[in-house]
Amino acid sequence: MRILDAAIVGAGFAGLAMAGALRRAGRDDFVVLERADDVGGTWRDNTYPGVACDVPAHLYSLAAHPNARWSRTFAPGGEIQDYLRGVAESEALGDRLRLRTPMLGARWDAEDAVWRIDTGAEPLVARALVLACGRLTEPNVPAIAGLESFPGPLFHSARWDHDADLTGMRVAVVGTGASAVQLVPELARTAAHVTLFQRTPAWIMPRGGGDIPAAERDRLAENPGALARLRAELYAEGEQRFASRSGDAAASATARDAAVAHLHAQVADPALRAALTPDYAFGCKRVLLSDAFYPAVASEAVTLEPTALSRVDGSTLTAAGGETHEADVLVLATGFAAAQQPYADLVRGDETTLAEHWSEGMTSFGSTVVAGFPNLFVLNGPNASLGHNSAVLMAEEQAAYVVRALAERDRRPDRVLRVRPEAEADYTDEIAAAAASTPWMTGGCRNWYVDERSGRLTLLWPGTVQAFRERLTGADGSEFEPAHSPVRS
Repeated sequence: MRILDAAIVGAGFAGLAMAGALRRAGRDDFVVLERADDVGGTWRDNTYPGVACDVPAHLYSLAAHPNARWSRTFAPGGEIQDYLRGVAESEALGDRLRLRTPMLGARWDAEDAVWRIDTGAEPLVARALVLACGRLTEPNVPAIAGLESFPGPLFHSARWDHDADLTGMRVAVVGTGASAVQLVPELARTAAHVTLFQRTPAWIMPRGGGDIPAAERDRLAENPGALARLRAELYAEGEQRFASRSGDAAASATARDAAVAHLHAQVADPALRAALTPDYAFGCKRVLLSDAFYPAVASEAVTLEPTALSRVDGSTLTAAGGETHEADVLVLATGFAAAQQPYADLVRGDETTLAEHWSEGMTSFGSTVVAGFPNLFVLNGPNASLGHNSAVLMAEEQAAYVVRALAERDRRPDRVLRVRPEAEADYTDEIAAAAASTPWMTGGCRNWYVDERSGRLTLLWPGTVQAFRERLTGADGSEFEPAHSPVRS
């Protein structure tokens, strides 16, 4: 059986970034496995009304594939999906891209030093396995008593039911995170009424932006240097936001004041303002951007229920505060299973699955390689998310690290990279020390950045993109055991 150099799982931003990095390094012996029938990841799956990115489009794109033709400052989801289709086409992946091909399981074969991958069809064998499966793939459906009794359309925002006509319907939305902030204003325009169940309010900043004029798109297309400068400016602005998100006293106070002023400018009712004001530190949870959410909630089209949905009895929804509401349609904008990656059960290394290894929260070295899992690389996994800048930048840095690591692997007679457990432990301690005093750990909120099983920050990188770049480029191979080391028991 033919042995591939690498198998990449996932054809979203991270997977396509990895494929491009391998090709530019002269490594063409790889496949990209995608369980769906199209590329795009998050932007293929999320098609709810109003879906868009909250990072400026010229930064939320791959450096190797700049796009001068973004139509809006914050690109709509469908446009990002089209962009990723274009990236796949530009990379000329051909039969390397295998759609409708899931990874059903992957097992490290120590004797032959390969990964054996089950796709349900032909088995695949690869010397390296790159998991670019994303962290926003599996919707989180909360355990709500009687949920199954709801008689009308019921779906998660990431699995939008486009066959359900919501015009003139009473729609209940559960959650006030990033998806809800985008879709509630859209629903308020068409539904008879929207009831919004809010467990915890979010800090919301002005969004700004808007349509990019055709003349500006033409200028950027004709002047690549101007496009590169714009990207650099957006990157620098993002890096500056790290201070306010990570707990710098002055920066956080300034940002918090801006968020409070935004709320006061858009919501006149003092009682409603109070219900929409967070009681936790700025940055503790994901900071949202919207100019439309507050006006929608303040309008007669929306009722804010300031407590969580606790019980469903047919079409009657009971809040934790005791109020009842009637609804024809129920939308769960309740986020994703991010801290416990669903692919972790499918991947078995030397002795355990990733799920077992991560039973107290994800760990790694460099947010990319994991002890006990030789020649395995994880993009968008442990401590690779951001709360202040474009996550695409992190995936690109990880892809570059993978290319360097594969070159190190090829210099070894056994062609095997095993992460030293001590290197993983030290990196985990490094993350914990950097995060200890941040709002993510001390801000008085419950967020998806922290794994509840261990109380550790397992999703966010507690630093700037530049610091992450320096950390990965500074890795000299000493994170790996010497060649020919025995398998640790």
